[in-house]
Amino acid sequence: MDQNLWDIAVQQSKENQDEADENSAVFLLGSKNSGKTSVILRFLDRDEAPKPTVALEYTYGRRAKGHNVDVGHIWELGGGTWLSKLVDIPVNPDTIMHTTIFLVLDLSLPKELWFTLETLLQAVKSRVESVIAEMKAADADIKRKLQKAAWQRVGEDHPDKNMMDPFLIPLVIVGTKYDIFQEFDSEKRKVICKTLRFVAHISGASLQFFSTKQEQLVARVRALMSHHLFGTTASKTLQTDHNKPLLVPAGLDSIQQIGSPPLADKDIGRVQAKTPFELWKIAYTGYFPQELTNTQAIADDPSKDIQYKEHAIDVLRAQKDEELERYKKLAERRAMEALNAYRSSSAY
Repeated sequence: MDQNLWDIAVQQSKENQDEADENSAVFLLGSKNSGKTSVILRFLDRDEAPKPTVALEYTYGRRAKGHNVDVGHIWELGGGTWLSKLVDIPVNPDTIMHTTIFLVLDLSLPKELWFTLETLLQAVKSRVESVIAEMKAADADIKRKLQKAAWQRVGEDHPDKNMMDPFLIPLVIVGTKYDIFQEFDSEKRKVICKTLRFVAHISGASLQFFSTKQEQLVARVRALMSHHLFGTTASKTLQTDHNKPLLVPAGLDSIQQIGSPPLADKDIGRVQAKTPFELWKIAYTGYFPQELTNTQAIADDPSKDIQYKEHAIDVLRAQKDEELERYKKLAERRAMEALNAYRSSSAY
């Protein structure tokens, strides 16, 4: 059956829409003021001052490919750990096969680093598991597919395989503000570097340090984002010296090279830890006790304590909570509208 021009146009529009939906995406989340926006701006080569990220924001990058243009979706979560529930928007059944997580950590604040790392990793893990459960009806094999892809990223025959639990979607850990970090005492830098190497390694993640003040580090992170968004060649350079900015591609590190947790020999046998991850947590937080700031989410909310009840204040708090929920929904809608607007324009 012959197709008229309208039929051809409709078919091409649908193909373009499908292609836009399958474009790769990166999702940056991390501590407040850690430099997530700076990473994005430098990747997009925009010479402008970063502005505070409100809730969830969306943008995209383009790359010429022959006569076509590849588009990469870029999501950024603001608010540190406080708005981690917004992970549900960029990580969903339509995007899970094409999304890379960029976990951005502020190296200049080691006493907040572990809390941020653990909280956000758990938030993304939980969301990925929820998406898998949601997709099982249509694709019962989805988890096995993600696991297979995860092991392909790190190497199915890696000697540390029994100790590793690769993240089910690609994960990159970016340590920012290296220009400040490099001025730390050598032992502090060593503890932080070894800990991040361990977490990245067992999670099947890549690990890189970044500073807007060092062009070489900017170029490295730009190349890594390009790899995950546009499929460009990934660097296989390995740099693990704590006296230099770390550059550790997924699967190229090892437990033997990382060494033991920063615990005194006399304490190793006394520490009660069920997993190596817990052991490293105890070691790191013993060296850098975590200090929760007002911007970080904490499980216990003092406002719910009966001893602090005060009617006038409670009414005002309830109003502010409602305003916050409306604002979060508005931010979500605006982010989705920006994405849909791009999709609509790319269909023509």
